[in-house]
Amino acid sequence: MPSRDRNAAGRAENARPRDGLGRPLPHGSTGVERVEEGERTPREALARAQDYLDQEMPFHAHEVLEEQWKTLPREAPERALWQGLAQLAVGLTHQRRGNLRGARTVTARGGEAIAPFAADPPHGIDVSGLVAWATALVDDPAADAPVPHLMA
Repeated sequence: MPSRDRNAAGRAENARPRDGLGRPLPHGSTGVERVEEGERTPREALARAQDYLDQEMPFHAHEVLEEQWKTLPREAPERALWQGLAQLAVGLTHQRRGNLRGARTVTARGGEAIAPFAADPPHGIDVSGLVAWATALVDDPAADAPVPHLMA
């Protein structure tokens, strides 16, 4: 039985290279750089995720946003916001990969998760704009969805 790839912390992690949409490539292929792990302020995470979105790399944006979500304590109210933002990036990843059903499902879930933050959006996040973007993608996942803008 082959051994599993492990990261520096010893956790199982696929070491295969990936394309810009996060799909695994054959071993030995040239892929895009992986997201560097590390602590980021919310503003740094948003800027890095937006940079990935602007480069049409929503899977990588998801990884940055997911890291923010998972570093927050379970009881932190903002945790749902970061999870929702990560889901929006996953929804865009599915849409770009041609999985329209997955795009619709995950994007709807992400939009619902962030909507409660629209009245008082933290960190300059354009919650209302993102909810509108998510609604448009859910309504027509086959349309040429623009890259969302995380901050107002």
